[in-house]
Amino acid sequence: MAGRFEGKVAFVTGGSRGIGKAIVELFASEGAKVAIIDINDEALKQTAEEFKQFEVYTKRANVVDGSEVQTAMKEVFETYGSIDIVVNNAGVIRDNLLFKMTDSDWDTVMDVHLKGSFHVVRAAQEYMVKQKYGRIINISSTSALGNRGQANYATAKAGLQGLTKTLAIELGKYGITTNAVAPGFIETEMTRETASRIGISFEQLIEASLSQIPAGRSGKPDDIANAVAFFADEKSSYVNGQVLYVAGGPKT
Repeated sequence: MAGRFEGKVAFVTGGSRGIGKAIVELFASEGAKVAIIDINDEALKQTAEEFKQFEVYTKRANVVDGSEVQTAMKEVFETYGSIDIVVNNAGVIRDNLLFKMTDSDWDTVMDVHLKGSFHVVRAAQEYMVKQKYGRIINISSTSALGNRGQANYATAKAGLQGLTKTLAIELGKYGITTNAVAPGFIETEMTRETASRIGISFEQLIEASLSQIPAGRSGKPDDIANAVAFFADEKSSYVNGQVLYVAGGPKT
């Protein structure tokens, strides 16, 4: 039986670890040709090796550099013949309370999440508009609703939601949908960094988070990959400009 994404080409930023890697694995296992760009050479190499049974393209490229993104997108198009699905997943954290936050903490987070996503969608839409088809999925966060110690990250993730809705309006007539997935607490390398920053073990962070999650469990990268796959599906063509909170409970 053909996979859900047979014949499709997916382009995933930051796809060599955590949530991004789970997204890549789901797309590849359901028939898509997948391209990953990342700045972590070691993780890229390891992911390419792990997924060698699939058709996976990997390239070191920084989303903050528009020309690197454009070059990678062109190579993927020339290799596979289309750009059907784009997932803006690349992200960083530079958490701190506002009075301790540096210009660099702010700029780095804005650059990767916002400028990076802008570079990727601007490059991708060129191909998607011509082929009259596309699925753009931005990875936001429940932090977009506000989170202590994350003035930069929360602002960037809220900005991604604004970008999502605007792209839905601008690109919808070309058969391109744009939606966002906003994860709550997910067990990844990034949340491990958070535990380290606040001086507790990862297990303690999970336990503390569970008390706030109605579903009674913490999230896994696969939970986000499944939500992304829903938006990426050809059958989701009437779902456009939406933000789906995947957090084990309601978020407002």
